[in-house]
Amino acid sequence: MTPPDAPHNRWSDLDRPPLNVTALRRGLLRPDALWSELEVVETTGSTNSDLAERARSGSLAEGTVLVAEEQTAGRGRLERSWTAPPRSGLFLSVYLEPGDVPVERWGWVPLLAGVAAATGLAKSAGVDTALKWPNDLLVTVEGEERKAGGILGEFAGDGIVVGLGINVSLRADELPAPTAGSLVLAGAVSTDRETLLRAVLRSLEHWYGEWKAADGDASTSGLQAAYTAGCATLDRTVRAELPGGNSLVGQAVAIDGDGRLVLSTEGGLQQPVSAGDIVHLRGAAGGLT
Repeated sequence: MTPPDAPHNRWSDLDRPPLNVTALRRGLLRPDALWSELEVVETTGSTNSDLAERARSGSLAEGTVLVAEEQTAGRGRLERSWTAPPRSGLFLSVYLEPGDVPVERWGWVPLLAGVAAATGLAKSAGVDTALKWPNDLLVTVEGEERKAGGILGEFAGDGIVVGLGINVSLRADELPAPTAGSLVLAGAVSTDRETLLRAVLRSLEHWYGEWKAADGDASTSGLQAAYTAGCATLDRTVRAELPGGNSLVGQAVAIDGDGRLVLSTEGGLQQPVSAGDIVHLRGAAGGLT
């Protein structure tokens, strides 16, 4: 048994074993697959920052996947920090080059990643995962919606780096905030991170392929319908905290063809929101979310 004061090492928490990179590569890196390279590092500041730097230097191939057992400076939207105990979640970034897809449609890629993550986790963890526009993954813990993951996309080089952070085995006393959750707290049937990671990446490969084949058309590819079906923000009264300090309150009524959230405001006006922080004010479950 490891003494309480022993230094941390990769086997110090046997409930959270390290990822087997050889097995992951064997299962994901096929000649006809999207994924071309997969690396697992013990710790890094931010997988997104690491891949973005490599993309800007021109030394990155599409389909590169970088996974960290621990992130010390993980980033969410609006430069918020994202931290969790080592090996307690999935912390990864992927590099994609949509190529001939019109750049104005690239904004769908982070939303696509959300659909892929929710679909993959539903199959592999048995947890109903909902999407909060634009980039949060929600699970239900003790009857309340909790944030269990987030997605961050950023243009870099000739493509886009998409980062995913998913709380897998965080216990209640490890949560960073009362509004946070994890797959284990949501009753996941599996918290095996290799199983979950393979499922998420295979789902992402599927949706990315469908979207690219449709030239980035979210409607034709089925992406818009899938996101709408899984979006917990729709049919709720929300407050959109917009860039520049303004805010807008209305009922979320649609996700439009550009991936924007459409709010129905006072007077019946419909206002699309392309960026902002969304606060769920009222919904079917009631209360603030």
